[in-house]
Amino acid sequence: MSDKKGWGSTVAGWFIERDPDEAHSPVEADGAAAGALSDVGVASGEEYVSPSPTQQVFQTAPPPAVGGQVDFGAVFVSAGVDAEEQQRVARTIELLASLPADTDAAVKKQIVEASLKAFGVPIEKIIEASVEEIQALDGYIRNGAADNEKLIQESDARIKQYEAEIANIRSVMQQSVEEQQRLIKVCNEKKLEVQRVLEFFGQAAVARVVKASPKLHDPSEPASSPAA
Repeated sequence: MSDKKGWGSTVAGWFIERDPDEAHSPVEADGAAAGALSDVGVASGEEYVSPSPTQQVFQTAPPPAVGGQVDFGAVFVSAGVDAEEQQRVARTIELLASLPADTDAAVKKQIVEASLKAFGVPIEKIIEASVEEIQALDGYIRNGAADNEKLIQESDARIKQYEAEIANIRSVMQQSVEEQQRLIKVCNEKKLEVQRVLEFFGQAAVARVVKASPKLHDPSEPASSPAA
């Protein structure tokens, strides 16, 4: 195992290991670094599951991500990383980004360290704040994953409840249809039984009685509308 990989293994869960000659852009490096990520137990993208050595990092509840957007400053504050510490890390990031990409790594380190010392910024404090921020981000990911899992479980339970209610409603509907079909069947059977009486007296006699009776109506005529 190379020294670089051995060093990376000691901080697995904190660092996403990348080769020195990769592009500085995290987006560009994501694909090329996929193999290196597995060496330190970190998966790329949504498959990231490696826990940080410190899971309980928040002193106060961090703000929720809205639409996938994260208020990093507020997240860091929730984890106890104050504004001064954040500024140290931000200045170092800006300084690194300002250096030419083809600058030798050793030269970069000398330039950055000299610049930070000139501004009176302790390197140890920058390292400490950087690790704090990574711990905060890792904890934020884990909190989000826990919240997401809880939402999925609750939603799944509600879906099952609604599915059970829908199945029950469908069962009631089907039962009603079947009962109506049975009603039609038994009523038609009874009509045929009573119809034998009418057939016995004959159609003409039945027609005379229906026409003369105020209680009966001719089935061939449209039903009259009830009085208003």
